[in-house]
Amino acid sequence: MGNALLWLKGLLSAIISGAASSVAVLIVDPATFNFGEGIGKVGLIALISAIVGAANYLKQSPIPQ
Repeated sequence: MGNALLWLKGLLSAIISGAASSVAVLIVDPATFNFGEGIGKVGLIALISAIVGAANYLKQSPIPQ
């Protein structure tokens, strides 16, 4: 059970890290990506980044048995 919990924490960390990288988009282009009219775009970037982070983690650390 310990290995599965450790793996799950790693996966959650990868997802959070990927989503947090969307902050860089806010800095690069604040006119398009902002918390006003562009919140949907920021959310989409965060979602895609989280999926990529999770996929990279799964590639490196497959699901434990």
